Amino acid sequence: MPCKCGSRSTIRDDVTGNLVCSNCYTLLDFDNFEAQIGGISGPKGTNIHIGYAGTGSLFSYKDKKIFQAKTLIHEYTLNLNISYSESGVTSMINEITEGQFGQGDWFNVLIGACSYVVMRRDNRFLPAAEVAEVVGCDVYELGRMIARVVKFLNLTLPEVSISGLFERELNNSMRLENVDGEKKERMRKQGIFLVNCAVKWFLTTGRRPLPVVAAVLAFVAELNGVEVLKIEDVAKDVYAVVSTCKLRYKELLEALVQVAQILPWGKDVTVKNVVKYAPFIIRYMEMKSMEMPGGGGRGENFDLDDVVSECLQKAADYGDGDKFFESDSQYFEGGYRNDFPILSNDNDIENLKLSHECLSLIYTKFSNEVEADRLKGKSGKVHGRKSRGLDLHACKDWWSGKSELSKKLLIQQILEKEIGLDLMPPSFIAGCKANERRRRKINAAKVRINKIMDPSNTGSDGSGNLNSSEVAYSGKKRKRRQASEIDWEDFVIETLLLHQVKEEDIEKGHYKALLDLHVFNSGVM
Repeated sequence: MPCKCGSRSTIRDDVTGNLVCSNCYTLLDFDNFEAQIGGISGPKGTNIHIGYAGTGSLFSYKDKKIFQAKTLIHEYTLNLNISYSESGVTSMINEITEGQFGQGDWFNVLIGACSYVVMRRDNRFLPAAEVAEVVGCDVYELGRMIARVVKFLNLTLPEVSISGLFERELNNSMRLENVDGEKKERMRKQGIFLVNCAVKWFLTTGRRPLPVVAAVLAFVAELNGVEVLKIEDVAKDVYAVVSTCKLRYKELLEALVQVAQILPWGKDVTVKNVVKYAPFIIRYMEMKSMEMPGGGGRGENFDLDDVVSECLQKAADYGDGDKFFESDSQYFEGGYRNDFPILSNDNDIENLKLSHECLSLIYTKFSNEVEADRLKGKSGKVHGRKSRGLDLHACKDWWSGKSELSKKLLIQQILEKEIGLDLMPPSFIAGCKANERRRRKINAAKVRINKIMDPSNTGSDGSGNLNSSEVAYSGKKRKRRQASEIDWEDFVIETLLLHQVKEEDIEKGHYKALLDLHVFNSGVM
């Protein structure tokens, strides 16, 4: 700006450092403005620059960004109920971003990923689906960010504890606030036991763990008479799909039914009534898991011959002996009591045609009904009962919780336990069935192709009529296909066979990839 005299030439005073006009030596006002507040001794003014917000304060873009980032970290950790790990999340993000932090949707996903990693690193349990719900992202996007964080920091995370997830959901469930503490503790141990059994049965292999947790939690609640906890409510609380939770619940019931088949009354157990028989089934699994590797059980040492002998000789205390054995004819290879030899000192117990499971059931029933002094060899009485029917909930002490499977174990420790049933992974079984179904479709397609290409080789035994209808379709709502029906899969298989695709590749079922590779890119249409 020119001076009042019109000159544009300025010089700086060596003493004050102010600019003055070189022509008239007038102090230029626009250089240093001094606010005239309170006289000469009042506060001095401040030059206005970008980034300054008043006297003596600095609030730059970087500081604002860091402040907002830390506020967002605090908000998310508070919503995830992990505020005690906020410092760990902040330090991890600071290390990853080299102190720059960030803004935007990607930073929200980074906060969620670091929260999950910090909790899992500290052997605490935080479901990834819950984190994704809080930070507002997809669970797959969160998983990719978690993988990047782990790779960048070169971390080795411990394995996911599904039993720990179950315990967390049980303790955090608002619907169980009014449940008695003792019952809730029993539900916790039973749930951890069943979760470990589900791991043993490969019900969690290659699947999300939360639907299994929801299924076990709903089953334990039903087993203990907690009506306020339904599977739909549990699925909503754990951020899982209701249909998937119901499918895992059905698989759990089917596994328990298979365990019950080894018991004498196992043929009466179905998916619909397995909850009624569940106390005995779980008790059997618990006793089986506490057996020593050599086959010996834990607990008191009794002579099984004497126990079985006295149980059979005391049959009169339970009612009519003939009716007793008549109703139990399914458990033995005979029909009535007279068909069995009376046990005595001169008679060997091996003459009885009893299975190992039946003897175990007799022993368990005997040990539950005999007084403690009687088990020690003293005088006592065997308590009778009024009816022969099974009162599955009459025994309140069916659950002991002494098995190691009632604790949080590693996968290797769970697989080493014996619970009376070994299953293959359901996905593996489904894959084998699918391969078998595709193999039958391939054979049917080959016969149809050969019939068209060389009709003279078609046999008179009707083999030329082989088609895909030989493949059985299960399901009540699905109608059985007619013998002449051929679906799109049959046409795809025929096309691949005509293009000389290996049958082993077709059995895998990757039709789209095979069509792109051998049909559409082969030059032959």
